[in-house]
Amino acid sequence: MDKEIAREVVKAKQNKTIVYAIVIVLALAIALWLLRSSIKSSLDAGSFTTSVVEVGSIENTITATGEVLPEFEQVITSPINAAIKEVSLDAGTHVKAGQSILALDKQASQNDYEKLEFQLESKRNSISKMRLELNKSFFDIRSNNDIKQLRINSLEASVEDAKRLFKAGGGTREQIAQAELALKVALLEKKQLENEITSKQQTMKVDIRESEIAAAIQESDLRELGRKLQQATITASREGVITWVNKNIGSSIKEGESLVRIADLKSFKITGSVSDAYLDKVKTGMRTIVRINDSTIRGTITNVNPSVQNGIVAFDIGLDERDNSLLRPNMKVDVYLVTASENKTMRVANGPAFKGSSTQDIFVIRNGKAFRTTVDIGMTNFDYVEIKNNVKPGDVIITSDMSQFKNAKEIIINNQPSNETKTTATYFHTTDMLFAKLGTGN
Repeated sequence: MDKEIAREVVKAKQNKTIVYAIVIVLALAIALWLLRSSIKSSLDAGSFTTSVVEVGSIENTITATGEVLPEFEQVITSPINAAIKEVSLDAGTHVKAGQSILALDKQASQNDYEKLEFQLESKRNSISKMRLELNKSFFDIRSNNDIKQLRINSLEASVEDAKRLFKAGGGTREQIAQAELALKVALLEKKQLENEITSKQQTMKVDIRESEIAAAIQESDLRELGRKLQQATITASREGVITWVNKNIGSSIKEGESLVRIADLKSFKITGSVSDAYLDKVKTGMRTIVRINDSTIRGTITNVNPSVQNGIVAFDIGLDERDNSLLRPNMKVDVYLVTASENKTMRVANGPAFKGSSTQDIFVIRNGKAFRTTVDIGMTNFDYVEIKNNVKPGDVIITSDMSQFKNAKEIIINNQPSNETKTTATYFHTTDMLFAKLGTGN
C-alpha cells in the first residue's frame, strides 16, 4: 500500500527543481553574455585607433606613383664608332667642367680622317685642272674666232672687188655670187664658233661649281670628323655628379650610343604615372603632393604626356622645393594629385574604417560605448576624410577596421580588462549561494 509523501518533501523537491532551472538559465545567460562580450559586443580600448572630429581644410586627391629624377641631366654619347679604351671616373663621382671621364680608341676614325684629307686634296687638284682646261679652251676658241674674223674681212674685200670688176666690165655676176656665198658661210661659221664658246664656258663653269660643292661637302665632313676626334676623350661640359658610366673597357661602341650621364643633384623633379581612367582629370598646372616617408613636398604638373602606354598616363612635376634634402635620384615616391579642396569642413584622420563609399557606417564613442552611426563621406586624401553629417566637432571616431562588428549597434569599450573577470565571479558566487541554500533545504 502506497505511503503518502509529506507535503514538506514535495515542496522541497519542487524548490530544488526550480533552483536547478534557475541555475541552468543563469548559466546559459552567462555563457551567452561572455560569448557576445568576447566576440561581438565588447572591445578592448587598446585594440583600435581613434580620431577626433575637427574643423579644418581638406583636399581631394588621386593616388599616383612617381620617381625622383635630376631636373637637369646631361647624357654624353659616343661621337664616333670606337671601342672604350679607358675609364677614369666611376659613377657617384663629383666632376667639374672639362674633367676627363672616359677615353675611346680613335685609330679607325683617325685613318678615315686622313683618307678624307687625301680625297679633298684630290678634289681640289681636279678643280684646278678644270680651271686650266677652261682657260685653255677659251683661249683656243677665241683664237679661232679671231682667225674667222680675219677670213670674214678678207671675204668682204673679195666681194667688193668682184663688184668693182663687174662694173668695170671685167667680172661676172657669178663671181660676185660666189664671193658673197663664201662670206655668208664664214659669218655662219663665226656665229657657230661664238655659240660654242658660250656653251662650253657655261658647261665648264657648272662642272667646276659641282666640283667645288663636292669639295665643300668633303671639307665639312673632314671638319666634323676632326671635331669628333677631339671629343673622343669624353669630358664633363658642366659641373655635376656622374650617375652612370659605361665601364666595359674594350667593348665596341656605335656612334650616338650613351657613354656617361652627369646630373645636377642640386635640383630635382618628379616623373609620375597614373591610370588612364583619370586621363580627363590630369592637367598641366594641377597641384600635387609628394610624400617621402612622413614628409610632404608640394608641386605642380608641368607637362602631361599625350600618349597612353599600357593603360598608364605619364606626367612631369615641378617641385616647390627642388633642392629638398630628402630627394634622391631614382627614389620611388607616392604622389597625390589634388582635384579639389575645401576649407572649414569636418574631418577626421583617414584609416581602414573608411572603405571609399559615399555613405557608410562608422562607430562614434560616447560614454564608454561605441555607437554605430551612418554618415555621408565627402572628400578624402591620404591624411583626412571629410564627414558631412551626424557627427560634431569633438566626437571620437574609431578609424580601425570594424567589419567584424558589422551587425553590432553598439560596442562596450573595456578600459579595464579586470572588470569582466570581476563580473563573472559575481555570477558564480550567486550560483554557489543557491546551491548552498538547496543543500539546507531553506
